[in-house]
Amino acid sequence: MFKFWFAIPFWQRVLGALVLGVLAGVALGEQATVFKPLGTLFINAIRMLVVPLVFFALINSITSLADQHKMQRLALKTVALFLATALVASLIGLTVGSLMQWGSDLQLTAVEVRERVIPPVSEVITSLIPTNPVAALAEAKVLQIIVFAVLFGIAINQVGEKAEPMKKLVNAGAEIMYAITRMVLQLTPFGVFGLMAWAVGSFGLATLLPLTKFIVAIYLACLLHMAIVYGGLVKLYGGMGWRAFFKAVLPAQLVAYSSASSYGTLPVSFKVATEDLKVSKNYASFVLPLGATINMDGCGGIFPAIAAIFIAHLYGIPLQTTDYLLIAGTATLASVGTAGVPGTAMVMLTVTLSVVGLPLEGIAFIAAVDRIVDMMRTATNVTGDLMVARVIGQQEGLLETDDAATNAAEPA
Repeated sequence: MFKFWFAIPFWQRVLGALVLGVLAGVALGEQATVFKPLGTLFINAIRMLVVPLVFFALINSITSLADQHKMQRLALKTVALFLATALVASLIGLTVGSLMQWGSDLQLTAVEVRERVIPPVSEVITSLIPTNPVAALAEAKVLQIIVFAVLFGIAINQVGEKAEPMKKLVNAGAEIMYAITRMVLQLTPFGVFGLMAWAVGSFGLATLLPLTKFIVAIYLACLLHMAIVYGGLVKLYGGMGWRAFFKAVLPAQLVAYSSASSYGTLPVSFKVATEDLKVSKNYASFVLPLGATINMDGCGGIFPAIAAIFIAHLYGIPLQTTDYLLIAGTATLASVGTAGVPGTAMVMLTVTLSVVGLPLEGIAFIAAVDRIVDMMRTATNVTGDLMVARVIGQQEGLLETDDAATNAAEPA
């Protein structure tokens, strides 16, 4: 039985579990929530991995890339590509939102909107440095962990031979975490089944009808962004056919879709990047945690742009060219500042609405389906992380095997 199970490709196991979860949710309704513990078990298991995996893998990647000039170049090229795709994502969101025929008979039910406090820029910058690294690790403050890990790795390189024992320890820690990750990933199909059965059983398909057009707009923009932008970049600069790329990243997309967490998908993303996209472990350990933190094309680029236009329509407020430019600029910056955890895109939407003077209470009309759209937004974010990993990996010679010629020849 186990041989038969493992003989099925990983992506097929995950996709099958997602389909079965949706069917179970439709058939059983609220009773399908009995499967939620399966999803909770899976989410807890991957959350268990995130902090030690990011910490050890990021330090290990920096110590392996001892050439500081190369490290700086990689970091600059990676962040530049994140920003470029974020800008395009916001423009796609504006285009889809502007072309959408929203209609005038929307009957939406408002839900309570909790007050959301947006910290000033100075507070955001100062919070990057952990006052207590141990507390940051314990509280899973991933951005602070990344900053400390980068400094730790750079210091190991500077100390040199005296730090060799620590370098070996970090390398061993990273390898151990890779092994634990492989174990936990075997739970993925069961977790995806539980999450999807619970989501569909709890919300129901009928409850989505009042906001169908808004959901369709988000999904359409995300699909266009992934197909045209990500697929095009991988084909042109990643040395890989777009069909091969999307087939490879499907398991990560499915986990991102069901969990709605970029950080929670990191273990699966790492497996896909290193095993299927052939990105070196060292670069994958650097780009994926960074991407889960600052690369939010779906949550910070597409979503605020469409949501702002939708809310403006609800209140009958006309938008000028200046407003569209402000939305695009704010959405781009928001996509780099949105944390990779469920729900925080709503916070960044507050920023976008404030910039263009739209009523914040409009968030109430879309809060009811935030989880539904968040699933697609997160799948887009994770796909972007993997695209950048492959493209920069190809351009910088950071692929484990030279399969560029084979993939480039594949029909697209």
